[in-house]
Order: sequence, then structure tokens, then C-alpha cells
Amino acid sequence: MSQPPHIPVLLAEVLACIQPRDGGVYLDATFGDGGYSRAILDAAACTVWAIDRDPHARARADQLAGIYPGRFTLVHGCFGDMAALMDGVGVAQIDGVAMDFGVSSMQLDSPERGFSFRADGPLDMRMGGASGDVAHGDDAHNKAPSAADVVNTAGEKELADIIWRYGEERQSRRIARAIVNDRTETPFERTTQLAGLVRRVVGRTRDGIDPATRTFQALRIYVNDELGEIDRGLLGAEVLLRPGGRLAVVAFHSLEDRRVKTFLRGRSSTAGQASRHAPQTPAARKPTFRLLKKGAIKPGDAECARNPRARSARLRTAERTTVSPCAQDGRSV
Repeated sequence: MSQPPHIPVLLAEVLACIQPRDGGVYLDATFGDGGYSRAILDAAACTVWAIDRDPHARARADQLAGIYPGRFTLVHGCFGDMAALMDGVGVAQIDGVAMDFGVSSMQLDSPERGFSFRADGPLDMRMGGASGDVAHGDDAHNKAPSAADVVNTAGEKELADIIWRYGEERQSRRIARAIVNDRTETPFERTTQLAGLVRRVVGRTRDGIDPATRTFQALRIYVNDELGEIDRGLLGAEVLLRPGGRLAVVAFHSLEDRRVKTFLRGRSSTAGQASRHAPQTPAARKPTFRLLKKGAIKPGDAECARNPRARSARLRTAERTTVSPCAQDGRSV
């Protein structure tokens, strides 16, 4: 049975932000199935670079490269490293950057990847594949642990903290206690093992959402350092975008969206500046982005009906100013 096609979320709105033009250079920082890349390439005679950490993306990218010869290239890596990756291929400035976060439909629909709690598979969840080519935390030379590694070795308090912080699961302590108790008898190796335990501990939810949802989300975010990737990716986009370049970011849950909102709000404000009649001080910060719309853009009812995974999506857009990228302390450099 063939899998349903991947449907890019808020595609028309992303294109309206990016505004592809002939001769432009664009970056699809989270390639996935290539929906945004293909749409940008169709919209103008432009060049698109794409980034993906998942080795399974290569086959889809090769197909796209054949359809758009000389105009499309995939670079393997993490989108948080986009500035270094683009520098490595000789690209200094980009006219537009598109990003959508989280797990892709292809990963969810592949039980062997271990992302889905609905189908049995190895408890893996590494977006870089079983080789673990994506590091967790600050040490880029370490191999990422799988979800099974985390579940079977982390202490009870650490597990509870992970499940609460990244899954916002209110029963995180009970789940962590049950995991530590059960793993003494049988280590967790399969997705159905963990999903069954969580369902047993949490019980049926009033909202109808599978009880395992938040725990699986938490482990996936932790294993892949997804929030850290977002922080690094936003900084990378700030470096790469030329003045007037556009940024379109699609988030799928509050943890992601909050990160983007906070970054763009800080980068588009003049916080720290004195009166415009007073001399600028070293602590003053000029905006590096201009918000194209205050607040997030949400999918309409028709799109949600076509693609249920779009329901939680939030798009935030901004335009790069002429101000140099900010230093780590937030001041322009």
C-alpha cells in the first residue's frame, strides 16, 4: 500500500513571504520531501539550495535535481549549521530562507525510524538515521543517542525532566518512575513497548489525543536537540539573508513557535536604545529584522481539512534589514 503524498503546510503563504524572483538564490533549510523547494523552483527561474540531516532525503533530492538541472542542490547536514554549510559551498548571501520544524511525514510514516507510537518499530527517533550522525548538545563530535539509549540509561529525575520540559506532560514523574521500574526486567527496544507503558500510566485523555503523544514528542526533541537547532538556525538565517531577504518559519507546537516568536520579537525591536534624540550607546541594538506580520499566520479550514497535520502549524515571517547580524549578546556587530 503506497503512502499518501507529503503536503507542504502553508505553502501559498510561505511563497508569498519568500517572493521568489528570477536570478534569486533561496534556501530550503529543512528539505524533507522537497515541497517548498519544488514550489520555489516552479515560481521563478532561480536557484535553490536545501539542507537535510536525514540520509533518506538524498533519493528525493536527486529526483528534484534531475527535474531542475543546475538549479537545485542538497547539502547534507543540520539546518542549525546553515551558515557554515553555505559558506562551504561558496554561498555568502541568500534572498530567502524557508524552514519548517519537527518530524517529517515520511519519517512518521516509516515505522523502522521509530518516530511513530502507532506502529511497531525500533525505538530510535534519530533524524540523522541509525548511524547517529547528529550530535546532542554542544559537542558536535559525539554520536547522538537513540531514544532507547535515553529511556534505558537516564535516571528517573532526568527522564521526568525531559518528558516535562519537551513534552509538557503533566504526568512525567509517574511515567519516568514506571519506565525505570519496567526496564529492570526488560530493556525498552520497541516503540510499542514504550507507547503501551505510557498509555497504561496516563490512561485515556479527555481531548482524545493518544496518551503517548507528549512522551514521544519529548524524546524526539531531546534526541535530536531540536530546540537548539532552531536557535542556531535562526542565527544562521540572520547571517545569510541579504538586506531585504525574507525569512519564513513554520512551527508545529508551542515550544517551537515560542522560540521563533522570542527571537523575531527581540531582533525586530529597538530594545536597549535610548531616545532617538540622544546619542547611541554601546548597549543600543538596531533591528536586524522587520516583521512582515505581527503574530502568526495560521492555516485555513480548507487546508486543515485537506491535511490534518496542518492544524497546529504557525507561520512567522520577517524581512532582513541593512543592520549587521547581532553578536551573541544581542548587540549589532
